[in-house]
Amino acid sequence: MNIVVGITGGIAAYKAVSVVRSLVLAGHDVHVVPTESALRFVGRPTLEAISRNPVHVDLFEGVAEVRHVAIGQAADLIVIAPATANSIAKLATGLADDLLGNTVLASEAPVVVAPAMHTEMWRHPATQANIATLRDRGVTIVGPAVGQLTGADSGPGRLEEPDVIVAAALEVAARHGLDADARDFAGRRVVVTAGGTREPLDPVRFLGNRSSGKQGVAIAEAAAARGAEVTLIGANLEVASPGGCRVVPVSTALELQQAVTSAAGDADVVVMAAAVADFRPADVSDVKIKKVDGQEHMSIELVRNPDILAGLGAAPHDGTVLVGFAAETESDPSRLLELGRAKRRAKGADLLVVNRVGWNHGFAADENAVSVIGADDTVTAEASGTKMSVAHAILDAIAARIAYGAEPTTKDTHPR
Repeated sequence: MNIVVGITGGIAAYKAVSVVRSLVLAGHDVHVVPTESALRFVGRPTLEAISRNPVHVDLFEGVAEVRHVAIGQAADLIVIAPATANSIAKLATGLADDLLGNTVLASEAPVVVAPAMHTEMWRHPATQANIATLRDRGVTIVGPAVGQLTGADSGPGRLEEPDVIVAAALEVAARHGLDADARDFAGRRVVVTAGGTREPLDPVRFLGNRSSGKQGVAIAEAAAARGAEVTLIGANLEVASPGGCRVVPVSTALELQQAVTSAAGDADVVVMAAAVADFRPADVSDVKIKKVDGQEHMSIELVRNPDILAGLGAAPHDGTVLVGFAAETESDPSRLLELGRAKRRAKGADLLVVNRVGWNHGFAADENAVSVIGADDTVTAEASGTKMSVAHAILDAIAARIAYGAEPTTKDTHPR
């Protein structure tokens, strides 16, 4: 798609860089139209480098090509993030005293607006009336979120996170049938596991891991936006569940196994993104375990949990694409890929997504970097960036696998 990203002059303009980057990484042709005020927060070289296109601001540049009209005419979708109170007022009244205003008026493309301002400005009756006007015209409003603002202020008015804005924009595009690939999972049943399992020790303690579920939730949300019927099996998610998905909450590995085995039966795609505990306590106390005076050590016997991915891979899954995940601490890229290849073969997965995790990256972070290993052990895709952009790259690899044909796997490739 040809997407115009308008940026207006608010402190949240720096987040627009991530919006642009995600849309570019998703394969779209992105043209940034900032206001003069926006360039006081984010420089033109940054926007040109990220968008991979020239950035235009002056209304009187490119007169011979009628640029003030041509940009809007060529747009399939317009996203304005952040949108200040001033820019929202201008949009509502149809003012066109800069290139962004002219672009919007000259376009018949759907418009997505992500407001960002202080709470008092957002709540002002004038702003609320302008938002109502834009909604009546069919403009999609994303946010604002509630949270920390400039300085010590906090409340509604914070710009929504880039992943949320991008997901909303792509959903609008899908509704308007703008992108042929946007609905490439229409009619497909997709099961996604996300989050981290917790194995109880007693009523107040558990063995767990640091997974927040962000990457799995992003995959579920992206699949739904691309037309899939999605079942999200969420293990102790630390992020909100996306709309458009059937959500099955679980806590332990055994609960996750039961839920995914039930859901996988008629699935076209199963994505095992959850971080599943390998072991659980042999005995769970019904009461809180107390420390004893003088006790310096305590031993806990652990028993192995079932290997859910291997179980799915060993079972017949003709016509179902099984996608595994491997989170490793290995720092050497070549060794990391070898670990991923070995896990794909051992588990019987059709695709294996491998990424490096550690104390400060991977789990609970907003960005990720992954490699997707195919059935012939080659790297079929690599992606880095926001977890939503990575989610779409993973889905692209799955779509390619579906197009190639999810033929039954051979005994040599997938040892049982």
